[in-house]
Amino acid sequence: MVRQDELLEHAEYVSNGYGTPRAYVEQKLNEGMNVVLDIEIQGARQVRGRMPDAVMIFVIPPSMEELRRRLVSRGTESLDVIEGRLARARQEYAEADFYDYLIVNDDADSAARDFAAIVRAEHLRAKDRLHLLHK
Repeated sequence: MVRQDELLEHAEYVSNGYGTPRAYVEQKLNEGMNVVLDIEIQGARQVRGRMPDAVMIFVIPPSMEELRRRLVSRGTESLDVIEGRLARARQEYAEADFYDYLIVNDDADSAARDFAAIVRAEHLRAKDRLHLLHK
C-alpha cells in the first residue's frame, strides 16, 4: 500500500509499522462523517501535508511518571519497549507546537468532554457556515 500511495499516512513507531488507508478516510469524509486517527507525529505531519484543514489534537497524560505507570500497568510490553515508548513520547512533546489543540488526559470523562468541545467548535467555524447567511 505504501508503494502504491494508498495510505494517507504511514510511520514506524517503536519498531512497528502503521498506516491509514486513504480511500477509507476520504469515503467517510465525503459521507460527512468525522474521522479520528490515533497516530503519532510522523503520521500527523503526513496528514497535514495531504489535508491542510485536518485538525490536530495531541492527547497527553498528566506527567511522564503517569505515562510510565500506565504503560507498566498494562502488562503487555517489555520494559525495553516501554522505555522506547517513553523516549518517543519525550520526542513528541518537543514537537507539541505542531498541534492545534492539546488535551491532558488526567480524567477520561474530562478528556472526552474536551475532545467533544473541540469537535463542536470546529463544526461552528464561520468559513464553513457562511452559506447560512444566504438562506
